[in-house]
Amino acid sequence: MRIELERRTAQSPVIEFLAPLLAIAAAVLIGGALLSAIGKSPEQAFFVYFVEPFSDAWSLQELAVKASPLILIASGLAFCYRANLWNIGAEGQFVIGGLVGGTIAVVTYGMDHALGGYWILPAMLIAGTLAGMLYAMIPAFLRVKVGASEILTSLMLVYIAEITLDYFVRGRLRDPKGFNFPQSVPFEDIARLPFLAEGERLHAGILFALAAVFLASFIFRRTLFGFDVKLVGSAPKAARFAGFSEGRLTFAVFAISGAAAGLAGVCEVAGQIGQLQPVISPGYGFSAIIVAFLGRLQPWGILCAGLVLSLTIIGGESAQIAMKVPLDMTRVFQGTLLMCVLAMDVFTRYRLRLIWRRSA
Repeated sequence: MRIELERRTAQSPVIEFLAPLLAIAAAVLIGGALLSAIGKSPEQAFFVYFVEPFSDAWSLQELAVKASPLILIASGLAFCYRANLWNIGAEGQFVIGGLVGGTIAVVTYGMDHALGGYWILPAMLIAGTLAGMLYAMIPAFLRVKVGASEILTSLMLVYIAEITLDYFVRGRLRDPKGFNFPQSVPFEDIARLPFLAEGERLHAGILFALAAVFLASFIFRRTLFGFDVKLVGSAPKAARFAGFSEGRLTFAVFAISGAAAGLAGVCEVAGQIGQLQPVISPGYGFSAIIVAFLGRLQPWGILCAGLVLSLTIIGGESAQIAMKVPLDMTRVFQGTLLMCVLAMDVFTRYRLRLIWRRSA
């Protein structure tokens, strides 16, 4: 007996809609079994994970703050994945964007600023976005010119970015008055993203995430480039026959995804953190991959998926404090969720066939 996957001739729109919900339900069941295996109550844990964060205003704000980089990065990654190209290195592009943008804030610290210093924050945002874009062009160039796997090259560049950030924060960018702690000087107010309300945690980075969702939705639905991305991803032979350049598209989608990740990195250091540190990301670049697929590579689905995954991050931190659940359980749950999403995608597009061998 052998198992084969047979492509479905038609896909049910109801199943397409329900697939992410079924994936979440399956991940919750598997997560509950794991919690039981380590001696924790699944009911109490899931209350802490999924219900308690809605109980106060601070948690709701934190939900939006943590969801914004996930949504912004995933909106960019959707361009790559729709084109059947695999940028796995958004984490590195996020880090490089934060490092380059944050360096401007560190270098201009305490200076007499021309034009009142109002140019510093825009310069940080532009520099970080360009840095993330250029960093993403490295695996794109290697794929187009030498045929290297973009999966491996983009992933390996993550570690280079993290080590580079650590090197500079412990070296040239370290605060000379910081008692030898590996961190930069705190950014001045003119180098920080404005908060949307006085005394709150919501900052303007959330607006960039919403803008990315609107822009991606418009491009996918209304532009020739969006059609080009879809055609190359779903029917590459037809795209080549129609005259679309796979090489140019590779550079374009990697540039978009890298720019989105770089912008998210600047927003993180200029908003949430307020300085450069050896670690500026809890894994947003990798978690955004889950968000992209959980959202079915649709901008509005990504918006909802970003909020769901942000909920697991906040809930995981609360469960660590309230129930002594290891924080790594959150990453295990996120990985399980990704596997469930991919499995549901397979079963919505293919059906299993059991082929029995006849004995001679």
